[in-house]
Amino acid sequence: MPVLKSFVAAALALLGTSLIAPAEAQNWPTRTVKLIVPFGPGAGADIGARLFAEKLTARWGQPVVIENKPGGNSLVAITAFLGANDDHVLLFGPSGNFTVHPFIYDKLSYNPQDLVPILRASNTILALAVKKDAPYSNMKEFTEAARKAPGKFSSGLVQGITEFTFWGYLYHEKLDIKQVPYRDINVAPVDLGEDRIQVVMSSYAIVQPQINAGRIKALIVNGKTRAPAVPDIPTARESGFPSLEVEGLVGLFGLKTMPDALKDKIAADFKAAAADGSIADRLKATGQVINVGGPKEFAAAIAEQSANIAAVVKAINFKPKN
Repeated sequence: MPVLKSFVAAALALLGTSLIAPAEAQNWPTRTVKLIVPFGPGAGADIGARLFAEKLTARWGQPVVIENKPGGNSLVAITAFLGANDDHVLLFGPSGNFTVHPFIYDKLSYNPQDLVPILRASNTILALAVKKDAPYSNMKEFTEAARKAPGKFSSGLVQGITEFTFWGYLYHEKLDIKQVPYRDINVAPVDLGEDRIQVVMSSYAIVQPQINAGRIKALIVNGKTRAPAVPDIPTARESGFPSLEVEGLVGLFGLKTMPDALKDKIAADFKAAAADGSIADRLKATGQVINVGGPKEFAAAIAEQSANIAAVVKAINFKPKN
């Protein structure tokens, strides 16, 4: 799969590069900085981008503006970002939206090597939820119930890496759970509460309103550690289902022409912006965890994410679209 190899190679290449810093990197930015977000206003990534933008505007002495470009499975935003060809225009969003592209499309409209990680900003808390009064209180009981009723359970899944992770779980556990396609995934938790579907896997923020209303409950969170916002919910691995483990990585991407010194400067400035804890507190309320890391850390995490998707693709023999 050549496109996948080029995407992973672009991420891994960052682990060993050491370009000489141009002097102008220290004076960046010299004008307005634009963060393109592949979702509409109010989405988790949009909230995070705006919180950082407020801090960075003060730090950089230049306006930091958000441009929302939803649609096309993030291809609209990527096209706008690459088309700008400007080191003051950056892409802010979940890496999972991009790492799946080589697997779901036979041909891509962009070259993955042109889009490189600058920094990891946060982790979105992902969760698996069921109806509040369902006769299972943990993942083991849910899995056994689904195994005893092949083809009778239905799921609502966020497109992209969440889907692939859930499909991997179905493969490993030999389950038959149908997927209901949702144009708006926010409808899925409502359907779950009404027993029209039996499981939802999405960001915690999407299921949170129905959890707070007492209609559904989360069985696990999908990250490697328990989420500070919901410390009583076990992780997928703690529950005995490592196939459901996935990191909701959210970060900043730039052009491949951006020098290492500038990537490092931007990452350091984001880290400084997050230092007082106010962004972390506000993200926590929206089901996100602050987790600022530099370009090499982010690149390594993306490479791991891509490898995990590749393993699922191979196991389930998934075929890309033309």
